[in-house]
Amino acid sequence: MERRGEDAREVDLRTDRAHGARIYDYILGGKDNFAADREAGENSLRIWPALRAHMRANRHFMHRVARFLAAEHGIRQFLDIGTGLPTSPNLHEVVQSVDPTARVVYTDNDPLVLTHARALMIGTTQGRTAYVAADMRDPQAIISAPEFLRTLDLNQPVGLLLIAVVHFIEDDEEARQVVRRVLDVLPAGSFLAMSIATDEFDPIPLAEVQQEYNRLGETLVFRRHAAALAFFDGLELVEPGLVQVHKWRPDGPQDPGITDKDIAMYGAVARKT
Repeated sequence: MERRGEDAREVDLRTDRAHGARIYDYILGGKDNFAADREAGENSLRIWPALRAHMRANRHFMHRVARFLAAEHGIRQFLDIGTGLPTSPNLHEVVQSVDPTARVVYTDNDPLVLTHARALMIGTTQGRTAYVAADMRDPQAIISAPEFLRTLDLNQPVGLLLIAVVHFIEDDEEARQVVRRVLDVLPAGSFLAMSIATDEFDPIPLAEVQQEYNRLGETLVFRRHAAALAFFDGLELVEPGLVQVHKWRPDGPQDPGITDKDIAMYGAVARKT
């Protein structure tokens, strides 16, 4: 696997402030987090106890999307923006279980993710995985990276995943432009898969969660259905369209303990025509 960026010993992990990927890691039971992340996670769980179930539902959504694109649409190339800390099964493990030759490019701006990229994101010998250390707010840095250009064939369809990341960009127009800039270089037949934070189903505790993230230095923006749907303008939505992530093509019985109020994320997949 390739990676781009400074050696892990030289990067600043910014352990004094919370980071979304590390909060996510902590709440899901990981160990790659620091005091600020644990504080944000614990306070958020106290405010909204459904947060752990919500995050698990989002992770399962990514798994279903990946299998759907690989198994039902024959997608063999994937770009995952905002990868987060490795939690098995990762994207490459899901798609390479369908076809070992599948290729995946991961990208994230958290230096801690960079330190784990080589060790924890090794794919099959037939396929290929690569890592680009870049901020999604600078999509040109992603699509011009040598690792991106060497790994993905832009004459063939690509599955573009932005799972639970655009809520770190406050401005709606900037967030849409980030997605559009990457989509513009992908060929027809490519797919966009996103999960997008929303507070429409339980706004009162989620406002407190947002304040907690902001207090510890992390952005968290919720979007209503219309704003979330705008990310897919000009694309062909796959059924069932934009729905809460636990309702997107579930592959088993729903947990009876999960209600709509427990899931603060919309999800959808759409095809570029």
